Amino acid sequence: MKISLALGPRRTLSRQTAWGCLTSNLAMPGVGSLVAGRRCGYAQFVLSIAGMLLTMVFAARFFAWYSAHMPRMKEMDLDPLEELAGMWMVARWSVLGIALFAMGWLWGLGTGLALVREAKEAERSSQPPKLV
Repeated sequence: MKISLALGPRRTLSRQTAWGCLTSNLAMPGVGSLVAGRRCGYAQFVLSIAGMLLTMVFAARFFAWYSAHMPRMKEMDLDPLEELAGMWMVARWSVLGIALFAMGWLWGLGTGLALVREAKEAERSSQPPKLV
């Protein structure tokens, strides 16, 4: 089985294929767009992969920092704003990763919904008019 991220041919999709592209975009942003022949799928894919990598790497760093600072954070005489500032300095890159993935996911959702709408309109226009 050969897996490729090559751009598929841009064609009119059936309703079933459009729904498959939408669900693929929800699982992994960009994949369904690429199957449907949309160039924006590459950007969606890169955003989601970059977001996942940033989140995983810096979340591991945050958990290591948290486990090292947990006993100190339980002390009652600490300044909460100072502790939050220190926590933010460690967690900000993870939050950026989450934001990047969310942007790619929302973009993929919008593209998938547009594909479903286009397929529905193409199906409607290809049917002959009903006789009354």
